[in-house]
Amino acid sequence: MASFKPTKVQVYPKLGEKVTQDTLYWKNYKAPVQIKEFGAITNIDFSPVAPHNFAVTAFTRIHIYGPFSQEPVKTFTRFKDTAYCGRFRSDGQLLVAGCEDSVVRLFDVSGKVALRMFKGHTKAVHITDFTSDRYQILTGSDDYTCRLWDIPNATELNTYQEHTDYIRCGVTSKLNRDLFITGSYDHTLKLFDARADKSVMTMDHGQPVESLLLYPSEGLLVSAGGRHVKVWDLLKGGQPLVSLKNHHKTVTCLCLSSSGHRLLSASLDRHVKVYNTTNYKVVHNFDYAASILSLALAPDDESIVVGMTNSILSIKHRKSLDESKEISGQQRRQPSYRVFVKGKNYVPKQDDYLVSKPVKQHLAKYDKQLKKFNVSKALDTALETWTRLRKPEITVAVIKELDRRGTLKNALAGRDEQGLARLLNFLIGNVVDPRFAPVLVTAAEMILDIYQSVIGQSSVVDRQLLRLQELLEREIDYQQDLLEVLGMLDTMFASSLPRKEVPSLDFFNVSVSYDIIDSLLTCQPWSNGKM
Repeated sequence: MASFKPTKVQVYPKLGEKVTQDTLYWKNYKAPVQIKEFGAITNIDFSPVAPHNFAVTAFTRIHIYGPFSQEPVKTFTRFKDTAYCGRFRSDGQLLVAGCEDSVVRLFDVSGKVALRMFKGHTKAVHITDFTSDRYQILTGSDDYTCRLWDIPNATELNTYQEHTDYIRCGVTSKLNRDLFITGSYDHTLKLFDARADKSVMTMDHGQPVESLLLYPSEGLLVSAGGRHVKVWDLLKGGQPLVSLKNHHKTVTCLCLSSSGHRLLSASLDRHVKVYNTTNYKVVHNFDYAASILSLALAPDDESIVVGMTNSILSIKHRKSLDESKEISGQQRRQPSYRVFVKGKNYVPKQDDYLVSKPVKQHLAKYDKQLKKFNVSKALDTALETWTRLRKPEITVAVIKELDRRGTLKNALAGRDEQGLARLLNFLIGNVVDPRFAPVLVTAAEMILDIYQSVIGQSSVVDRQLLRLQELLEREIDYQQDLLEVLGMLDTMFASSLPRKEVPSLDFFNVSVSYDIIDSLLTCQPWSNGKM
């Protein structure tokens, strides 16, 4: 007895991913190095000077990692509570951080004990940064105030209390020591000038602001809050330029590539989006295992460092030029010849006992039904939601097999309103697909023959039949238009071909040709006497 042959599901070619220069650039990173921290990683900051170490703020510690080290080269643990926003000064010598206990601490990167402790805030300090002259510090707190501090004298210079909610992000100007911008959960962005007593510009983001970023020219400001990333023109009084909504959850941090031509945003939806700063379209996407709280790019984009809510620090290093060439040129190693001929000439000995183990055949659900000749149940199995939506080629293969067996009509018949609606819904979604059309058109004709007597009894089925009719009419119109275009192209190609000159004929040959044509037209013998 012959064994049952499973249904052959045709494999269709998949459409390849569009490969762009951005795809090649941002995919040219090694597998990520993952480091477990002591808590959620709220901030990552790269040192501006070589070797470009980066500070990772997590829970009550700040760890400083080398470019390729998997262990911290320096640790600051002098925090009584959760630390926030550890940032380097422009010379890489000092590091400042806020804390849940409202105290701002200033560290020497080569030391351990805090050089300065700035006290004045009454609640947690989430934002710290150095001004461009290196001698002042900007801080922002949950007490709704932002303050400027003098480093040499460890004194407070100015206090601004214009926000009405927590201040969770801020950035200082690298071109002017007196300018800085803060973002708050009161949905506003405020530009301050240290020479004035109040803010000089206010912008409304519309959502609690989580992150701010200034372009190198400092003419454009980027803010992130809620699901939105917005770009503002500071030279035009804070006029909004672009509003991006490509994330599904709150955007937590922003970053700019070393060239300034690509903007990166990270979100709680576990994605990092890369935007082209010319048209602000997404050119690449990174996926991570958990919600992202912090993101940083090394100078020259040599590393991408991401901090997540599950305390995992993910570090991706760029491949070197030699590694990229080696991987691109490396081909899969083929087995050696002796692997194929091994045991080919083996002859069993007299005392050998052959133990054969039957190979169990694993059949899909629809094949099991086909094996039992339950054609209707086999079709129902192939029309299950996941199969018909994700793998329509399986459903089409089962319909084709039923048609080959001559039992397709039996499988289609005897269906209730719900079963027929599900079948028609599949036809509407796939009948115009060139891969499936030859099989599904036959099935559609059979359905109309079987159920033409019940048309008008179900509003659901009637609506789907009308949709199917409109879809087919529209497809026929498309095909006719395509044929017309094809005819036009044929004419254009034919007219563009170079014309070949016909060689001149002598008088006798021309006259003979005319005599032959006349005789064929009049059905008379040729006058030359040869016919």
